[in-house]
Amino acid sequence: MKLELFEPAMCCPTGLCGPSIDPELTRIATIHYVLKQRGFDVARYNLASEPNRFVENVNVQAEIANGLEMLPLTVVDGKIVKRGAYLTDEEIAELTGLPVDAFAKKDGEKPKVRISLKK
Repeated sequence: MKLELFEPAMCCPTGLCGPSIDPELTRIATIHYVLKQRGFDVARYNLASEPNRFVENVNVQAEIANGLEMLPLTVVDGKIVKRGAYLTDEEIAELTGLPVDAFAKKDGEKPKVRISLKK
């Protein structure tokens, strides 16, 4: 399964910069990281930094011809599965077969992600 996320123009590729961070973007960044760590083929494209990705995908190009309010667009295996909003934790769990608690907050806590630093 290939999951692609086409996002509106943001100041940086993740949108996690500036004086106020959108919690929805933090949630999506966490899910993206967890899915990549578990071997899923996932990609995020920002209209400001990767406009060619939007032009190369005929379906995405057709959608945004109707207006940028269609963004974010979620594409799974070439098919648009959601327009104008990010997938919910439950929708992502259903698509991936992972339990929601693999990437969702539990009792107000963020999921724990272990990283290792190589020397």
